[in-house]
Amino acid sequence: MTFETAESVTLKIWDRSAVHTTLDTLVEDLSVRHNTDKSRIAVTCSGPNTFTLSLNPAF
Repeated sequence: MTFETAESVTLKIWDRSAVHTTLDTLVEDLSVRHNTDKSRIAVTCSGPNTFTLSLNPAF
């Protein structure tokens, strides 16, 4: 299950051993897509095994 908008991605990661690798890859992808630092990407746990990555507003 993956939901994607222009500024966020929400996905369910079933394999616990892949959580860190998957999230790292998605942070990198989102930061490249928006030409911004990885520190501007917020990662939140939005449910059981469900994570939302979103672009934070400019500082």
